[in-house]
Amino acid sequence: MASSLLSELMRILLCAFVLSVHSPFEKKVHVHGAEITVPVSSLSPSANCTASTTNVNSTLKLVHKYGARSQLFDGGPINHTQVLLEDMARVKWIQSKISNSISGISDLESAVNLPASYGPSSSSYVVTIGLGTPTKDLTLLFDTGSALTWTQCEPCIVSCYSQAEPIFDPSRSSSYANISCSAPSCLNLPSGTAQQPNCSDSTCVYNSTYGDQSFSSGFFATETLTLTPTDVITNFEFGCGEDNEGTFNGFAGLLGLGRDPVSFLEQSATQYGQYFSYCLPPLSSCTGYLTFGRGTVTSPSLNFTPMVTIGQSSLFYGINITGISVGGNPLSIPLTVFSNAGAIIDSGNTFTHLPPTAYAALRSAFQQAMANYTSAPPFSQLDTCYDFSGVSTITVPVITFSFSGPINVDLDASGMFFWVSASQVCLAFAPNIADTSVSIYGNIQQRTFEVVYDVPGGQIGFGAQGCS
Repeated sequence: MASSLLSELMRILLCAFVLSVHSPFEKKVHVHGAEITVPVSSLSPSANCTASTTNVNSTLKLVHKYGARSQLFDGGPINHTQVLLEDMARVKWIQSKISNSISGISDLESAVNLPASYGPSSSSYVVTIGLGTPTKDLTLLFDTGSALTWTQCEPCIVSCYSQAEPIFDPSRSSSYANISCSAPSCLNLPSGTAQQPNCSDSTCVYNSTYGDQSFSSGFFATETLTLTPTDVITNFEFGCGEDNEGTFNGFAGLLGLGRDPVSFLEQSATQYGQYFSYCLPPLSSCTGYLTFGRGTVTSPSLNFTPMVTIGQSSLFYGINITGISVGGNPLSIPLTVFSNAGAIIDSGNTFTHLPPTAYAALRSAFQQAMANYTSAPPFSQLDTCYDFSGVSTITVPVITFSFSGPINVDLDASGMFFWVSASQVCLAFAPNIADTSVSIYGNIQQRTFEVVYDVPGGQIGFGAQGCS
């Protein structure tokens, strides 16, 4: 009897060992889910990971632009300073648009001198779509904060930036057609581009300006857009850019998923009902997905929070943050700190930007919980960093965001940190210039969740472990 019990015990221990070896992202939950233990190696961008297993219709493979960059450009390691510059400049662009819609004044615009050439061009993730007949594959930055979809087109009458894939040539597509200046869609362009269209021989010319040095200009046209062999959108209205400048990282253009009549979301409403979701993978080297339509949601359980409008701009997807907890303990942050300026969820911003009052409370609680780990120097605006070199596992407090609904979202370990090196791993949050600036819920914090945008239902959903 004793020998059989011993054998059973050995079998259980062996199974536990095998699971620990083959599940590098497995979390060990401690007291009331207040903290989690993960291997340090699981936070490294070079860690091995499994591609998303989602296999439903209307689904595109989604990758980080620097992960894709190695495939398209034979690029080297991630330039972490570039990531930070792009994030800060995108915050400037978003704050400017939202602040202008509220009061005409941007706190960030006046307080920070950053390159204005980023904006949507600093969006973080890319997808590949087909355009034209016959179809030509194009890799586009996808952006929930932009409306117009555009790509570079031949001939580049003025200039085009360097692009990895062949530039789209409309003269070789049988389904391409220009849109006239009198067409309703041309007249409605300012809502999606913030610029009045021009005319060239009665043909609508769009101008989309994202900053002092970043823009796209060309013909507003219709074309056949292909997501998958069974998902084809005819007469899709897009920008065929023949004069383009900016830091678009060598990708072909932009896929706009904001709330605007010119966006892909609105144009595909008949097929997909203004409903889409994505899962951002835990690491930049991994694969996630972007999928369209209500029947494509894969998460076993979703929790929804209302979708709101911030200021006068309906382009961005607003959410109501009601609180933050660290290690199961709610932070003492007045609700007005979040409600006064509001918040948006954004696919393009890398980090979550909080009101200074909220950020200070989060930083203090996190530093206290991580007091046993060696601190590392700050990395630009990321001021809470740790040296995990020589450490195999770390135990970190769970960071929980509370949204109206009410719902609570426990961040994945990959959603808390920005990896510079093993000796410099930083808390992936930053403070805004002032409490009056809108908060931005960034894409690092969205990692591993299926994030669902139900525009007709006016809600945004979060489903844990959404990439599997």
